[in-house]
Formats: sequence, structure tokens, C-alpha cells
Amino acid sequence: MRVALHPHPESAAFGEFALEVELERQDGAFVLGYTLRGEVERLRVPDAGAPLPPQRLWEHTCFELFLAREGSSGYREFNFSPSGQWAFYRFSAYREPAPAPRPPAPRLRWQRAPGRLGLRVRLAPESLPAGEGALRLGLTAVLEGHGGEFSWWALAHPPGRPDFHAPEGFALRWEG
Repeated sequence: MRVALHPHPESAAFGEFALEVELERQDGAFVLGYTLRGEVERLRVPDAGAPLPPQRLWEHTCFELFLAREGSSGYREFNFSPSGQWAFYRFSAYREPAPAPRPPAPRLRWQRAPGRLGLRVRLAPESLPAGEGALRLGLTAVLEGHGGEFSWWALAHPPGRPDFHAPEGFALRWEG
């Protein structure tokens, strides 16, 4: 399955971009392929190995994934930085942090080319929320311009300011 993300209305206009995410299951693993096309040179993209504050990867160009089980108020958040770093958060309800053991490290493969930034992520089955039933996904991205301006991308944006944690943003139902 392939889906397109869209910029939030309050996003800065600092280039033309298109962002798609491809999803699939492989041997129980959850695999995502993010592809950003456009004026990538206008973005501030962390270099591979650049040390960023791990709890604040979302303050720079990064791709994100929010996961919840249908019928549950709890969810998980993953941030994937072009620096190669990743972050994991668990919430019991909207923006309510909950303790959780760190899941197995995802396999990340970043690809950079003129006009393109791509990421292939492979999450182990243990990374998914426990339980039965469909998953609800929020697929998002933060793009940072060289001047410090931001563009926020998602499948769906709730009214108001950008808020990737809002339940309305968990817009994709995944049975796979």
C-alpha cells in the first residue's frame, strides 16, 4: 500500500515537495518506505552520524510513525532522523507518557540523491502495540528549511496548529 502525505496549512513554503510512504508486512515485520521528492537541497538535513539530542529529533528534518491499536487510547511514536538516530515514545493516552521498554532497534536505510531523500524502515513485530485487531497509523514528517522555517506533513491534519499526536491524525487503518 502506498499513501501520500500532505503539508499542514501553516507550513512554510520553501520548496516544492511530494512525500509518499509505502507500507508492507514481511515475515511479521512492519516495513515502511518514505520517499521525499523535490527541492531537497533547500532542506536542512542532518548528516549521517551528526549528534542530535535524541529526545528532540523532531525539531529537525525527520520522518515519523505513530501507531495505535484500534479501540485503544494508548499509542507509540517513532522518530527517524537522517543522522541515523531514532527515538521511541509510548503514551497511555493523548500526550500522556507511559513507561515502556525500548523495542528492538529498527533497521534504517537512508538514501540521498539529487531531488530525493528516502528511508526504508523495518520494525520488528515486538515494536508494534500489543493486542489484536487493526492498527491505526499516523504517518508524518517534519521538514526544516535552512532558515529555520518548518513544514509539517501528515496523512491528515486536525484543525488548528500542527499536532501529530491528535487522534484525527491516525488516519490509516492497517489490517496487514
